[in-house]
Amino acid sequence: MLSNVVNSTIAFSVVATSILKASAAAAASGAWPNKPIRLVVPFSAGGANDLIARAGSEGASQFLNQVILIDNKPGAGTTLGADLVAKSTADGYTFLVSASGVISNSMIKKSMPYKDSDLVPVVMIALAPSIIIVPASSSLKNLNDLIEQSKTHNGLNFSTAGTGSTPHFVAELLNLKHGARLQPVPYKSGSESLNAVIGGQVDATSEASIIVLPHLKSGRIRALATTWTHRISALPDLQTGVEQGFNELRIAHWAGVHAPKGTPEIIMDSFANAIDSAVKSDVIAKRLTSVGIEPIGGTRVNFAQFISAERARLGLIVKESGMLED
Repeated sequence: MLSNVVNSTIAFSVVATSILKASAAAAASGAWPNKPIRLVVPFSAGGANDLIARAGSEGASQFLNQVILIDNKPGAGTTLGADLVAKSTADGYTFLVSASGVISNSMIKKSMPYKDSDLVPVVMIALAPSIIIVPASSSLKNLNDLIEQSKTHNGLNFSTAGTGSTPHFVAELLNLKHGARLQPVPYKSGSESLNAVIGGQVDATSEASIIVLPHLKSGRIRALATTWTHRISALPDLQTGVEQGFNELRIAHWAGVHAPKGTPEIIMDSFANAIDSAVKSDVIAKRLTSVGIEPIGGTRVNFAQFISAERARLGLIVKESGMLED
């Protein structure tokens, strides 16, 4: 469960001395890292995952005393960047900034260029909770309004960032678990999906908090709920779906780190510790929460448990909804 993993990761803390010990051990075994580390982001620059990656890498590079380079490789629903990392040398110098696609792509795509087992979970970085939104002119005030109106108006149009995107899963969760009649309308990106709501072309969508916040402040849209298990630090008055009685609505735009299969355990441990300490430092944590992102961090075990639980949970949604890519 997302809530169990998040609670356990938040409770876990690693002090700087443990980072130094882990890094020293890694250095002793192979002088890692003795050159820049490459973080492949399978999204365009400026999006939620890219911004999370940059904040986390900045802090981690200080703990590791090495440059961490961001390499944006968008395309094919994150498969392009993930495939690049999956086929990279497993020497601890190439990692993937992973998102939900690392779990769901193999479930919805007809073919994949790599196996799920080719990528190994290392650490969670942070979450950008989804926010369900409607146009500012909409009569809908909360999540129950959205559900009930969808039942009485032959369904409502719900824009998404494409098949298998987080907004798509939000719509299907509400349909399957809470009886909504939301029709997913796929767009090429989250920005296009959001603009469709602003322009009144669709009735609602959900999008990452960091993307939604500026438009909320300008009054162009209205927020109905967040789909995370806790209220967003930057929006403390916005209720969660769980608080509004929709207990199955637990999903977020998350960003983590995966490594090519075969990467040395000690290197993955050191990198996980560096990311954990980075996102829990005052400077990075404040930077993230100020824009609607919740720092998580944690251990390799925490992240592996999260991936396993989400794979099982999302797999059922894909199966029940018939969520397959054309």
